[in-house]
Amino acid sequence: MAHSPGHQGAWHWYEDHARGTGDLARRFAESWGGGELAYRLGRDHDAGKGACAWQEGLIKEATTGCKVRRPPHNDAGALLFARATEPFPALLPCAGVIQGHHTGLSAWSEVRLRLKALMADSSEVDEAIHRVAAVMPEILDGAHPAAPDWLDPRDKVSVEMLVRMTYSAVVDADRLDTAAHFRPGTHIRPHVGMPELWARYEARRQEALAERQRSKGASWLDKLRENVYQEALEAAAGKPGVYRLHLPTGAGKTFTGGGFALRHASLHGLRRVIVAVPFISITEQNAAEYRSLLDPEQGPPVVLEHHSAVNVEAPQRAPQSAVTSTNARKGQKGGQPNRWAKLATENWDAPFIVTTTVRLIETIFGNTPWATRRLHRLANSVIVLDEVQALPDRLLTPILSGLRELMEHYGVTLVLSSATQPELAALNPWRSGLPQRDVVADPTPLFKQLRRVRYEWRTGPEVTLTSIAAEAVKHDQALVVVNGTKDASQVHRNWQSTNRDENPGALHLSTRMTGGHRRETIQNTKQRLEKGLDTLLVSTSLIEAGVNLDFPRGYRARSTPESEQQAAGRVNREGKRPAQDSVMTIFDPRDGLNPELVYNTCAIAAASRRFGDRLAAPDNLNALRSYYQHRYRLQAGQHSKDPNGATGEAIEALRAKLHYPEVAHRMRIIDNEHSVAVVVIRPQLEIETRHAAQKAVAQLRHGLPTPTTYRTLQEHMASIPERELQLAINTGHAIEVTGDLHEWVGPYHPQRGIEPPA
Repeated sequence: MAHSPGHQGAWHWYEDHARGTGDLARRFAESWGGGELAYRLGRDHDAGKGACAWQEGLIKEATTGCKVRRPPHNDAGALLFARATEPFPALLPCAGVIQGHHTGLSAWSEVRLRLKALMADSSEVDEAIHRVAAVMPEILDGAHPAAPDWLDPRDKVSVEMLVRMTYSAVVDADRLDTAAHFRPGTHIRPHVGMPELWARYEARRQEALAERQRSKGASWLDKLRENVYQEALEAAAGKPGVYRLHLPTGAGKTFTGGGFALRHASLHGLRRVIVAVPFISITEQNAAEYRSLLDPEQGPPVVLEHHSAVNVEAPQRAPQSAVTSTNARKGQKGGQPNRWAKLATENWDAPFIVTTTVRLIETIFGNTPWATRRLHRLANSVIVLDEVQALPDRLLTPILSGLRELMEHYGVTLVLSSATQPELAALNPWRSGLPQRDVVADPTPLFKQLRRVRYEWRTGPEVTLTSIAAEAVKHDQALVVVNGTKDASQVHRNWQSTNRDENPGALHLSTRMTGGHRRETIQNTKQRLEKGLDTLLVSTSLIEAGVNLDFPRGYRARSTPESEQQAAGRVNREGKRPAQDSVMTIFDPRDGLNPELVYNTCAIAAASRRFGDRLAAPDNLNALRSYYQHRYRLQAGQHSKDPNGATGEAIEALRAKLHYPEVAHRMRIIDNEHSVAVVVIRPQLEIETRHAAQKAVAQLRHGLPTPTTYRTLQEHMASIPERELQLAINTGHAIEVTGDLHEWVGPYHPQRGIEPPA
């Protein structure tokens, strides 16, 4: 048997699971020539379960309900694969797929030592192999698994990515086949063709545009956006590869990028569009817009929004001052992953995905099953990297190298979308042999036409968060963007103290608020602005991309030129006021968070030489180009103070050594040791919404979630530093749910969310 009885009382027979997993893995990997390789690995991944001790343990556990320690079952299949690949050693690292199909991809050096030991003495696994061969004789045929035709055994990075992709296909197939046993029904969504989606997108976009013009009248900006959109559709006929969508804020990047991606996928037979954005706030807004254009009126949804910050396999935390958590569930051991939670993890089985850059990079470079199982879905897809300038410099070399692998061998087209395009071709992985095409041939005139603000700079010892807050109050409507959540809280408190009557027009936005709370605040802000009501909004940088607000006046704490330009995109966005009257003030508060603690130090250094009073404005394209080149030059290779380079060269070297755990550790964009998600069920929620959230939390606690469970909770997630979470656990303000996810039951401000400590 492979698994204990499911809901209907039937055992999951080994040969059914082995062949089912192999067939599904082959289907996932066929598009890149890895079908037979994935089939072999999927078929033999559980061969170790043939051991009598393992079978007896499973039977005892199923009949008594008591947890039984069973021997590991990953060595037998890994040895079978290693024996079959001896004539072609380049494929040998794929044995790590079987070795880590439950625990994650290990370093190849460790897998190799284990295989060497098994080759010398296989007595530990001979019994399991012999008993499995009795029901599946083909496992001993010794046939050599075929490698993809394009694989160059000398290219270690290509081998590294092949192992990742094959691991993803096998793990997803294993999880889906297991889920189908425990929960019979459809676990693979029906395929929706891109031509159908493209036609629906275009028809609904035309309807929405016509409705907008009927209600508000046609504007010069609508015409400009339509011209840009049509040029993008013509570019979509080009060959797969790298495309740059370089447009100023307000030129319609969201719709243009979606239209380009869908038409390109339709014309070239691609299966999926994946839009990755740097901030959760953008996924929430973009997903809503894409749903309105793509989801059918009836039937399963097309657009999947996935940005859950929950690691369901993480060990449970306990209060540091106590041996046992007061909320520990009876009979569940701390640190044990939740089986059903693992089966329910999103695997991106939808044709249109909206996710975060964090999730995308985690998918490509992670080593755990829950993170990596969706990687194979990237094959034959269009990946839109929205706000590409937000990619962290310290990871650029492996990111660009990994994306190049996906484009050259796995059928990916990449769209780089930004108003402040970084000069990525200046970095080693893209310096040669990778042409970049422009979706819009010459964006320079667009930047001139769409310049809607006048920049001014404010520096000096008298400039503080308090002085800027006081100045903003003098305007009926103003936006203030700061560098951290404490600064945002301080400005908002200042506004409240100067106007002791609760002012509904003084608003606050940060990741300390739940996704639903942020969305309500953005919607409230938009409505107040449209009605001409007094509106003051202070926000962290999350507002700078994809949030369509139109303020007459703006303030931005000193940061990088790309961030400053993005903030300016929320001022006079619709071009209804003269640029001269729409001022964007860049200020340097002496009591604010130092930008060098938030942004790249070399970026701040390169920016200080080019942008500021009597220097270039943040939207000067020539200055931006020079800035990016200088910024990368300060960090890359021998120019860096780090002898290994500061754009991730050391990580790329680890990739060549197939050191998967260390690569995963170093590739974290948001370090989970410093930022964690918590569920907050706000008292202001409607009863129905509260009950749905409480039900989802209960499903997680009792180990019976579905993918819908996580989607339900996404709008109830907020982020806080890990040190604050540990303190909250100790004080009873946070209660464990599953993995590293906790429910926040402490104070929650109706406007500011979870307050930072004083």
